[in-house]
Amino acid sequence: MSPSPEGLADPLREALLAADFTYDAVAEQLGPDAHAALSRNETTPAVGRTTDGSPLSTLVRLFLLQRSVPLVEAERALPGLVDRLAAEGLLAQSVGEVAARLDCRPYGTDDGSDLWVVSDLTPGLDGAPQRVTADYVLGISPASTSLAQLTLRHDVGTALDLGTGCGVQALHLAAHSDRVVATDVNQRALALTRFNAALNEVADRVDVRDGSFFAPVAGERFDLIATNPPFVISPATGERLVYRDSGLPGDQVVEHVVRTAPDHLTDGGWCQVLGNWAILADQPWDERLAGWLPDDCDALVVQREVLDPASYVELWLKDSGHHPSTGTGTVADYARRYDTWLSWLREQGVAGIGFGWINLHRTGRSARELVEWPYDVEQPIAPAVGEWGAAAGAVVGPESTLVLRSDVRQETLGPVGAEDPATILLRQQRGLRRARQADTVLAAVVGACDGDLRIGAILDAVAQLLELDPATTQAQYLPELTAMVREGYLDLV
Repeated sequence: MSPSPEGLADPLREALLAADFTYDAVAEQLGPDAHAALSRNETTPAVGRTTDGSPLSTLVRLFLLQRSVPLVEAERALPGLVDRLAAEGLLAQSVGEVAARLDCRPYGTDDGSDLWVVSDLTPGLDGAPQRVTADYVLGISPASTSLAQLTLRHDVGTALDLGTGCGVQALHLAAHSDRVVATDVNQRALALTRFNAALNEVADRVDVRDGSFFAPVAGERFDLIATNPPFVISPATGERLVYRDSGLPGDQVVEHVVRTAPDHLTDGGWCQVLGNWAILADQPWDERLAGWLPDDCDALVVQREVLDPASYVELWLKDSGHHPSTGTGTVADYARRYDTWLSWLREQGVAGIGFGWINLHRTGRSARELVEWPYDVEQPIAPAVGEWGAAAGAVVGPESTLVLRSDVRQETLGPVGAEDPATILLRQQRGLRRARQADTVLAAVVGACDGDLRIGAILDAVAQLLELDPATTQAQYLPELTAMVREGYLDLV
């Protein structure tokens, strides 16, 4: 059962605001240690911080800690709403007590907005067995927050949240889009997305549609598509959790999205995908994914993490509650599932599973960068993606004028007392925080890029100083400087 927004979303929002049930207020109430424990699905440290009977403490215990609360306290926190919320499936009532049947969670965005997200209850709190049904609707998760930080936030006319789940991305998109379409095949997810849109006062901008992948938007184009598709790479044996399993074998779901999305992008539009892909034993990962990329889009693909097949199977069997220590399954059942899944991956030649971002920008060009970067990055990363898109077609010539970005630092490495460093690194402090090794010539040229002199003149001066051939120096370093503009070390002025 899922709540209906009609007549319920507005009074619920008013009650949540009156109780100050916001992300920042909850974090302050719990304190850093209990708040961090809650992010690990451990509620015990938070219990002692929520005993004052205030509406805020009551809502924290009810929804976030999944503890029953006295009826009188629930009615104080949700005045006039307890019976209605119970009738709509958000709460359950017993004699003198109230418990949550759905999660209602405060969510703070990077721009400082307060939102609330209703979803199914978080499974596995405090080590309890995880029971996840086939139509389970996942709430705020590391994947959803990662996609939110990846997604560009420029104003657009139309946006698509493909595979909306509980509607987290649709809520973000509604803040900077005139119209948002949110699609899913899970009927409960669609109902919760409609409720969340109403709860957060964006129902007039969010069009929720039933259907698989791009079928509900046939013939339509969007300025921005954001999607965290059900990307788990599995043998598609028929047993399916809709929030993570597409029903397609392998990584076909991500490939399908990447190949199809450009047909639904306006000129200049973006598609941003969070997903998994198979790394085959006989082919480099970037070579394989390059074969998916459309000819009329610039593409930035960043592989953030790689898991070996066994670790991957273990991760997702625990997620679904099939590990004996986290669910209700037996050791024999777990071993059977593990062996079936792992054997299938081996038969497919899968040596590892990559996780990361695929960003497509419909420009009519085909600039490409596929990079493995598992290191810490600045969040939100979206501005860096947008800057990459703006510079993807840049070409540095002798008449170009460049300026070194203010966040780039030079690091030198070498034996103590040596006259010259063995290694020179140029490292970004923002965005992807890339690092690039430079030789003496490149370091000297980049150091002189202050926006005053043409790059050809700088290269000639450095060549003369180091007794190098000027023509050869330009031919060697202009392409490298072009790459550095596209990667965000230098700006064309």
